[in-house]
Amino acid sequence: MGILVRYSLLGLLVFTTACAGTLPPAPPAVSSPAPVAAPGFDFARDTFAFPNEIRARHPDTPDLYANYCFVLARAVRQFFLFARFDPAQPKLDEAGYVERVRHVAAEAPWHPARALDDRVVIPGYAGLRDFSGAEEAAVKTGLGGRFWTLVRPTNWRVTFPVTPSHQETVASEIVADLDQGRLVQLLVTNWPTPELNHTVIAFAYRPMETVVEFTVWDPNDPAAPGVITFERPTRRFVATRLYDTQPGPIRAFRMYYGWLL
Repeated sequence: MGILVRYSLLGLLVFTTACAGTLPPAPPAVSSPAPVAAPGFDFARDTFAFPNEIRARHPDTPDLYANYCFVLARAVRQFFLFARFDPAQPKLDEAGYVERVRHVAAEAPWHPARALDDRVVIPGYAGLRDFSGAEEAAVKTGLGGRFWTLVRPTNWRVTFPVTPSHQETVASEIVADLDQGRLVQLLVTNWPTPELNHTVIAFAYRPMETVVEFTVWDPNDPAAPGVITFERPTRRFVATRLYDTQPGPIRAFRMYYGWLL
């Protein structure tokens, strides 16, 4: 899981402020619309092959790659926006790949996507999944540490209550971003339950009569997508299918869409 945030940051309470319109209208009850995905994103190609480990499940494992969920989720967006894979080019050594990953990870994830010719080229692989599976050590080294992602001020939002209208705004902003081809990093929590203080990437949505289903990539579970549901009548998010999480109400916040937020 992501870090369990236990402390409030006094004097700082930041909420999303960008207005993104309203949720898509509910389709007729008889319909079952296909998901609307961020254009160009492929779960099987554009996500990491290795997981963020859960420390509680491996208490005696040294050098565990745990509590890196924020790093990995942010990096999925950074690779999607700023990297280009070219399997026809010859492969690099480990040091060469570390340097390329560092260039990608240095980009601010709220910046617009770079033109293809202006992206960091990752030679020898067709996508992030293949690359991270074969060059796991280089990728982890290039992504760097987790400290600044864990102490980011907006992580402390998990300690504050939110209104239904706030959560409805978040849901509408996710839809608007996905419609414009932007992946959405979400901070999700069911605090004060000591279970879920975590981050995922929303990459598709399905509007239905009473809910909007958001399909997410979960750093803890690289094998299959998860689902977070927004309930229209109650205006709340529910953890429908998240790794190692009991289904139930949660709160959701957008992350890394500005230098502070």
